[in-house]
Amino acid sequence: MSFQTRDGRDWTPQYLITIDAKKCIGCGRCFKVCGRDVMTLKGISEGGELVNLDDEDDEIEKKIMVLNDQGACIGCGACARVCPANCQTHTSAVPEAA
Repeated sequence: MSFQTRDGRDWTPQYLITIDAKKCIGCGRCFKVCGRDVMTLKGISEGGELVNLDDEDDEIEKKIMVLNDQGACIGCGACARVCPANCQTHTSAVPEAA
């Protein structure tokens, strides 16, 4: 799928498809630049399970970004430009609906 910018240059969307939990540092920069709720911040418990941050019963080892609504991604690439950990994978293929 390819489009054009307003001045006629070719542009191909790059959709976010995965976030590598081992590389993600949970800084939230990608979340802040995305206005579409594609990602959300979660915690990883001592047992290695993904948990909500508001769950007071779990001890959080690390915070990471995870996909929240992959289908809402418009492929702008803003998240990739601000990510200091280079933990995201993008593709130009149209993402499958969840």
